Amino acid sequence: MSGPAYLDWNATTPLRPEAAAAMAETLAHTGNPSSVHRAGREAKKLLDQARARVAERVRVAPAYVTFTGGGTEANHLALRGLPERRLIVSMIEHDSVLAAEPDAARLPVTPDGVADLDSLDRILTADPRPALVSLMLANNETGAIQPVAEAARIAHRHGALLHCDAVQAFGKITFNYSELGADLMTVSGHKIGGPMGVGALIASPDLPIQALQTGGGQERGRRAGTENLPGIVGFGTAANRAEPDDGRIAALRDRTERRLVAVAPDAHIHGGSVRRLPNTTCISMPGVAAATQVMALDLAGVMVSAGSACSSGKVKRSHVLDAMGVPSALAESAIRISLGWSTTEADIDRLVEAWGALYARTRSRAA
Repeated sequence: MSGPAYLDWNATTPLRPEAAAAMAETLAHTGNPSSVHRAGREAKKLLDQARARVAERVRVAPAYVTFTGGGTEANHLALRGLPERRLIVSMIEHDSVLAAEPDAARLPVTPDGVADLDSLDRILTADPRPALVSLMLANNETGAIQPVAEAARIAHRHGALLHCDAVQAFGKITFNYSELGADLMTVSGHKIGGPMGVGALIASPDLPIQALQTGGGQERGRRAGTENLPGIVGFGTAANRAEPDDGRIAALRDRTERRLVAVAPDAHIHGGSVRRLPNTTCISMPGVAAATQVMALDLAGVMVSAGSACSSGKVKRSHVLDAMGVPSALAESAIRISLGWSTTEADIDRLVEAWGALYARTRSRAA
């Protein structure tokens, strides 16, 4: 039997060999990017090169890129760095956005998991105070792509700014900063084949963002502390290599969904009727808890997750599905399957076989 089938790419991706090689080479380099001597200048050159590569991926000038310790920190810098603005966040945002300001106004979504823009207009109209709206580009659980450009136009019409958490969309679909109309954007390295622990906030250098981490002038004063040069170089290398799906992964996902529904006719795919990330499936097996499915699949050599993978290993009901109005029984039986560049038909065969066997066992016991 071949090795395990890793189908949890939305949680993290394998480190690209090119990124690993670039990081190893950087680890052998001595030099602080803030130092003015030769070693420092060489380190600064590596930092600038990585910054330019990340900037190129979203079509901005390098000065727009502030490196952080990951997507969560970048989200917090965006949302807490403009304290004079009240926050409005969609109900399906990543936990790092929802936790940044627990009292923020909540933007509802449709039953398909897409932001309700009429509600956004009403919320902004009802309170004229300066606001910051946060709307992700693609949901990490269902893959549903959000109407960010339209939301930005509504926000700007009311004098508000818009932050877009693009962590899950980065490297999977084609987009750029200016076309989305976002004022701030978050991206992360480990979702595109880079290392964990490095991300970036994309924003105009003229935007008066207050640093959360102070003590030095690194990252143009927006994020103090010596930069994680090996991680940043790995991030830049991965950004340089990342290419949106050419149709292969989307076709593989669609075949996967058809096969799963064929063996489990009462299965439900959440967000399946709207435009999604090409690699993401959120599917319920009614009557079988998500935790049971994740463990059974793991024993069969198939790795998937239940909802977000950022809850310290906990399996809990999805706040995203709750926001969509999904009945409790379906929400509690939902798992997320996410594919990547090295996913094969054999991986899907293994998934379908294991999921189908679990489905058959639960139905025979119920008979």
